Amino acid sequence: MSASSLPLLNPPGPAPRDPRPGLSGVAPAELERWFVDRDRPAYRARQVADAIWGGRAASVSEISTVPAAVRAEIEAAFRFDTVADTELRPADAGLTEKALHRLSDGALVESVLMHYPARGGQRERHTLCISSQAGCAVGCPFCATGELGFTRDLETAEIVDQVRHAARRLAADERRLTNVVFMGMGEPLLNLDRVLEAVDALNDPARFGLGARHITVSTSGVVPGMRRLTALGPQFTLAVSLHAARDALRDVLVPLNRRWPIAEVVEAARAHARATGRRVSYEVTLIAGVNDTEPDARAMADLLRGDHAHVNLIPMNPVAHTPWTASPMDVIERFAATLRSAGIATTVRRNRGQEIGAACGQLAAERAGEPPAAAVARRRDRLVEESATALRGERSRAAVPAGVGE
Repeated sequence: MSASSLPLLNPPGPAPRDPRPGLSGVAPAELERWFVDRDRPAYRARQVADAIWGGRAASVSEISTVPAAVRAEIEAAFRFDTVADTELRPADAGLTEKALHRLSDGALVESVLMHYPARGGQRERHTLCISSQAGCAVGCPFCATGELGFTRDLETAEIVDQVRHAARRLAADERRLTNVVFMGMGEPLLNLDRVLEAVDALNDPARFGLGARHITVSTSGVVPGMRRLTALGPQFTLAVSLHAARDALRDVLVPLNRRWPIAEVVEAARAHARATGRRVSYEVTLIAGVNDTEPDARAMADLLRGDHAHVNLIPMNPVAHTPWTASPMDVIERFAATLRSAGIATTVRRNRGQEIGAACGQLAAERAGEPPAAAVARRRDRLVEESATALRGERSRAAVPAGVGE
């Protein structure tokens, strides 16, 4: 069935989560122990792993190298796939594919597959943006996921299976996933144990085999998680969702800034760059008249001057129920010029997939339904007032979002 002909998801209400762990989230040594404990040959674990990661089987029943009796035991103990259903929406003449995945308990998460044709000596790339949580506790007001609120952390297999789904679609055309970015729904460092397990699975040559430098983990500034990553010394790229270089404004745009302010976040990023030798990427969503002014550009240039860093400037994707719009491209280019004049590597990114709601959380928000008009009006008024206060340089007095400031 083609992507465009897949039925739209009509998810049921909340359901009990399937207690069986997903096979893709089980480490090879653990899976081997499972077989040995049942007096089954250890090499069966390798056969099952090959079926999971090789893409030859779509279910346990299709693992032809394993006897039927063993397949029945596996199916009783594990889920071959943690994704119950997927809706696909293509855009940009097929260069962008948004996937909305329904999990066993009805929770919805999203992934976006972006294709970049070979150009100017660069190889063809296929980048997948994946989710680490259903919803998000951080509550950035320009983000559709933040509007949804937080549902739950994803299991390791629920993270990895987003990658397996995209890899299977690519394999059908004899293509391979080249990059994975943890920039979908959720704050990865608030689900760090599961994210690290997923990175291990993706990086492991015996499983997915994607090089660490082709994996990016994003954070909106969870400093304890950043310090933990630095201590581990990973070689994947750390991306920080910065969005503003002035605390008063970032308090509004990234509410956990009220717990870990800009100076702390950037110092943790610098420590990471020093320890790993890897350049930190800063993501900046630009909003017309809010964080795209010349004073904002100069403040960011002063903040990051001399750092081993790269800045991505991104026009805000249209998000329902906010009073804001994307910065015009000429304003973004001026912002970029200010950063570059300070010696900071800067890229202006163009949005993709707007007609399919490719920004994180937009399809899931669409499924959640329209909030009451009065609630929308109150939210818009609050954001107008808060941003005006921030532009006067006054820090927010609002509480840190629940579940973020521990």
